[in-house]
Amino acid sequence: MNFDTANRLFFRLYQASNLLHKNGTRAMAEFGATTQQWAVVGALARPGVRTRGVSVKDLMAFLLLSRQNVTAVLDRLEARGWTERVRDPEDGRARLVRLAPEGERVWVKMQGAINAFYGDALKDFSEEEQVQLFRLLDRLKVNLHALGSEEED
Repeated sequence: MNFDTANRLFFRLYQASNLLHKNGTRAMAEFGATTQQWAVVGALARPGVRTRGVSVKDLMAFLLLSRQNVTAVLDRLEARGWTERVRDPEDGRARLVRLAPEGERVWVKMQGAINAFYGDALKDFSEEEQVQLFRLLDRLKVNLHALGSEEED
């Protein structure tokens, strides 16, 4: 490992993350949503989750967020009528989170802004480069996740 290259890489990732939040929030301004709210709504709009819902624990694992962060975002989204907590049909004691009808409506309206944001952010990347970047970031995510798991052991 070359320290200088690794240091520059992580700094670029940090910068890109900050710009993603800043510009992503700007892209969602007409909906009054933050990038975290966008991520949660998007996670709840996934096939297989959209109708049934998902446990808070599974949502935390998917988004790699703490319970405190997910709960705060869900509380704000629920107050806006975008999400709802429902009983798990397989375990009446458990609760699932899913998009409420208003959240579904807003998610559909967000698609234009999201597509424009993705298009602008990725305009200089070919489809092949986008797939390659996805794979590289996925590998980095796996390694970083393993580092966090080692600390918990």
